Amino acid sequence: MIKIGVLGGGQLGRMFIQATTDWNVEVHILDGNPVAPCKDTASVFQVGSITDYDAVYEFGKTMDVVTIEIENVNVDALEQLEKEGVKVFPQPRVIRIIQDKRLQKQFYQDHNIPTSDFILVNNKQEIQANKAFLPAFNKLGTGGYDGRGVVGLRTESDLEKAFDAPSLLEKAVDIEKELAVIVARNEQGELKAFPPVELVFNPIYNLVDYLLSPAQIPEEIATKAVEMAKKVITDFDMIGLLAVELFYSKTGEILVNEVAPRPHNSGHQSIEANVTSQFQQFLRAISNMPLGDTSVRTPSAMINILGAEGHTGPAKYQHLERLLAESGVFVHLYGKKITKPSRKMGHFTIIDEDIDKLLPKVDRLKNVLKVIT
Repeated sequence: MIKIGVLGGGQLGRMFIQATTDWNVEVHILDGNPVAPCKDTASVFQVGSITDYDAVYEFGKTMDVVTIEIENVNVDALEQLEKEGVKVFPQPRVIRIIQDKRLQKQFYQDHNIPTSDFILVNNKQEIQANKAFLPAFNKLGTGGYDGRGVVGLRTESDLEKAFDAPSLLEKAVDIEKELAVIVARNEQGELKAFPPVELVFNPIYNLVDYLLSPAQIPEEIATKAVEMAKKVITDFDMIGLLAVELFYSKTGEILVNEVAPRPHNSGHQSIEANVTSQFQQFLRAISNMPLGDTSVRTPSAMINILGAEGHTGPAKYQHLERLLAESGVFVHLYGKKITKPSRKMGHFTIIDEDIDKLLPKVDRLKNVLKVIT
């Protein structure tokens, strides 16, 4: 039996555990939240800080493989575990780069990976000095997630919103569509990518509202996006699963935006709509098994279920039965006890053989389920 230790017990860990149940796998979870979503599904659930050296080291030293479901982990401890022979995937050196968006962007530049123009800045004063670079997005180097840590600076009047911390200015791109490609690589060097998906962002929360799979883009652009994702994971020399978020510009360019070295929101539809799910592929990659078929079985849309505005407290799900009554709808609730505005509380996937019918269904159903208190 392979024993896998996962740092983080959120929804990604929960869905990963669900994908391991048909295999002879023992999943141990370390998380600081005693009621994290993985609490009741893990083989062993241990309460402890994933950013604490001793907690991570002690947790990991008896595992066959240590992995992550979130990047905010103690990399020093992972490096020590790796030195002592524990397999750590993705490798700690990769996590260290991806943890810091400044290092990420520099990595792309150093490896000739197309990305939007950027300037590294340390404080508001340096941003002010580069106001001629606007319009741009100001992104914190570390600490940002799910749309937090990013602010748009369109004109000089927006500069007061800038971060007074190490960050970067990223030139605004004239975007045709935002895409994502999930790619996996195992220790043997086998490499497989999922077909690109199309991301539609919530304009208020700056996180994915819904996605469409496969992306409605020309075939040559899809091929270009897949090849770009393969180049990124190869240049990182990374083992595991990498979600590559991309800009498809109005001039036909494919630019790397950001990456996540783990299962990702942009791959949730694969549970129902692809031959192999992203979570099964993640398991295959980190346990050095043959990678699965990534083909799309059916067109699909994935819609995030967010906590409603004005509601913070114990979660209640209003009108769930209306969603469950719909044909081709699959609801995933994450087991989070507390809701708050814009918190990801679950998702649902819609499948339909006719992709033209998906968007009307998204519009009709995306606001049916309310997460309230």
